[in-house]
Amino acid sequence: MAATTPAWRSMLFVPVLNERFLSRAAERDADCIQLDLEDAIPPGQKEEARHAVGPAAARLAAQGLDVVVRINRPWRQALADIEASVGPDVCCLTLPKVPDASHVRTIAEIVDELERERGMTVGHTRLVVMIETAEGLLNMAAIAAAHPRVAGLIVGAEDLAVSLGASPTYDTLYIHNAQAVVAARNAGIQPIGFVGSVADYADEEKFRRTIRQAREMGFTGGFCIHPKQVPIMNEVFAPSPAEIEWARGALEVFEAALADGLGAVTFRGAMVDLPVADRARALLARAANLDRMRASRTRQAVPA
Repeated sequence: MAATTPAWRSMLFVPVLNERFLSRAAERDADCIQLDLEDAIPPGQKEEARHAVGPAAARLAAQGLDVVVRINRPWRQALADIEASVGPDVCCLTLPKVPDASHVRTIAEIVDELERERGMTVGHTRLVVMIETAEGLLNMAAIAAAHPRVAGLIVGAEDLAVSLGASPTYDTLYIHNAQAVVAARNAGIQPIGFVGSVADYADEEKFRRTIRQAREMGFTGGFCIHPKQVPIMNEVFAPSPAEIEWARGALEVFEAALADGLGAVTFRGAMVDLPVADRARALLARAANLDRMRASRTRQAVPA
């Protein structure tokens, strides 16, 4: 089963029935496009939206885009969504309101069966799990580690606030997002998110500060509901040229120090020991992963 964790910095929601948004999705430079079957689709249009997933995903994948589909939570709707979504052009499903690990494993088993029936590589379809209820919050660590298909975890601010009877403010969301980073890192998956509401994007400088803080907390990407959020996430969630240059220099002097029998060395006025060297290696690995993702997208794009 595939186990490579995606490098997505920006996951842009696009309502699957909105042709205007679909036609411009490739222009947005998001790391993946998230076709929404849940909140963006009225109840009376769910079936129409399911029929639209296949053609929309094929169209976007032909442009070199990673395509994710957010399904609905009630089981009957979720099953119909999964049937409509699993295919070679959809690389991941986002699962809302995940209550516990058994929920993830059940969906993974259904996806196993569909992939086999459809002649796909088993493990092709990854999962992003959303923590949006008090029950899910209590089971977050187990949910993150529930199955090898799980690629990322995010706290859904608005729905979680409703479940907790709270307001979606910084003070009420910070601790739960910090716990999400711990759960995701422990499970070896992508911590997705930031402290705040995904709908709060009008003040771009404020949003940039929010994303900068999220990266400092350990998050690696986030959901976007507006194209204006994409370039900010792509920039802040990626190592900067200065960071890459520092990491290379720090590793060079550290490895030279090790060869001389030293466990620590000073670089640019600061100590570099094993934890700092490990942080530098992780930063360079992240940059290399993003480079591979961009190169893969270029190769996969089919000329119009």
